[in-house]
Amino acid sequence: MTPHARHGLLTLLMLTTPLAACAQQAEAPAPVATAAPAAAQSAAPQLVTGLPDFTQLVEQVGPGVVNVEAKIGTRASAQAEEGDIPEIFRRMLPPGFEMPGPGQGPQRRGGTSIGSGFVISADGYVLTNHHVVDGADEVKVTLPDRRELTAKVVGSDQQYDVALLKVDAKGLHTVRIGSSAALKPGQWVVAIGSPLGLDHSVTAGIVSAVGRSASPEQRYVPFIQTDVAINQGNSGGPLLNTRGEVVGINSQIFSVSGGYMGISFAIPIDLAMSAVEQLKSGGKVSRAMLGVSMQNIGPDEVKGLDLPDANGALVSTVQPGSGAEKAGIVPGDVITAFNGRKIGTREDLPPLVGPLPAGSKATVTVIRDGKPRDVKVTLSALEEPDDMAGAPRAAPAPSAAPAGSNPLGIQSQAMDATARKRLGIENGDGVLVSRVESASAREAGLAPGMAILQVGRTRVDSPAALDRELARAKVGDTVMLLVRHPSFGTRFLAVTIDKS
Repeated sequence: MTPHARHGLLTLLMLTTPLAACAQQAEAPAPVATAAPAAAQSAAPQLVTGLPDFTQLVEQVGPGVVNVEAKIGTRASAQAEEGDIPEIFRRMLPPGFEMPGPGQGPQRRGGTSIGSGFVISADGYVLTNHHVVDGADEVKVTLPDRRELTAKVVGSDQQYDVALLKVDAKGLHTVRIGSSAALKPGQWVVAIGSPLGLDHSVTAGIVSAVGRSASPEQRYVPFIQTDVAINQGNSGGPLLNTRGEVVGINSQIFSVSGGYMGISFAIPIDLAMSAVEQLKSGGKVSRAMLGVSMQNIGPDEVKGLDLPDANGALVSTVQPGSGAEKAGIVPGDVITAFNGRKIGTREDLPPLVGPLPAGSKATVTVIRDGKPRDVKVTLSALEEPDDMAGAPRAAPAPSAAPAGSNPLGIQSQAMDATARKRLGIENGDGVLVSRVESASAREAGLAPGMAILQVGRTRVDSPAALDRELARAKVGDTVMLLVRHPSFGTRFLAVTIDKS
């Protein structure tokens, strides 16, 4: 614990002690004439039974849990400032956190980040969160016996939020690594860490859900959601099952205030340990990619694509040269399974693809034209960042164009070189939307400035081609339009043709 944290804790104890003393005085019983000898008093019977007791677990695992302190220099850090992080997803330990004094909240001090970690090998390897040591000039690990050791950052990965440290020590007490694959909602789990600088605090709860997509920045992580009380300082500490095995690394909380609100997230230990092997060998983590952008499916898409239900991920773009393109996957395909694992939403796919080595063979099940088919794909290496390049963030509205003749009243025009560059469209496909007269199309999100690339599975390259394809639709039909816009890239819009 740092001197600031010790001072804060001492102040907190000094404030609470008088209150406890007053309570004891108020509750003291009146003197009695005689008192039975202490030896003659029998032990009170156990009134509550069947509750979990974690004392043996804590005694066994506790010596393998450590405190991690990182001193951050003046150079820029990859970790976002607290104000840049979405309010509902705050990291459990922003850099510079210190123990709050009376009437104070979390503060930033001297470029120091404090978190937790755990020993995974007796020769000094320690696992913690990437965001605890991100940008650090110096990292210190404090063992349960109060020894403070300088740690080397062997490797760190922002996407998985995992960092591997090494201290010069032997014979360290290690934790037992379990498996997160068998975790189910309702199972008991325990966390050990240093919330608010309070060393080796123990909290317990249950697994609330598994496979959560808790953060858009970490789409390759199927988070474990729990109701274990987690606060700032728990970052990097172990999440344990009732056998005392580590099943996760505590990483995030869901909060509008920065404090615990009943929802916590942990990185599955299976994923973390796969990263450890790569960090040991090369100092970084590599991931595979399929090469598609996807969107979720709603009732309109179910109708427009003639799907049996809303399960699956709708492919909106396919990266040129990727394994998906080479295998023949196209926009409009709905991915329903990957290597036999069902895909319910688009968030389900990245955690299955990412951990595989580049060059792996995979079977992707898609629905195309209402029929399922299996596609064999060779996965390629993911290049970070993998966001679509060349798309600016703003686009001026196009000039007016003659009205189109189609059921949606979409006025369109051919795209010139400037429009193609602005929208990042290199080939000859697509038309530029000038005006949208249909209320249903506007409600679906269609707006001037967008490019329409396809109607259903048919590509359009001129206003006449757009009108021709839309003329086939009847009132009540739901039409799938593949559109592109700088603000969200390429995706399908489901538009139902109304009577107007």
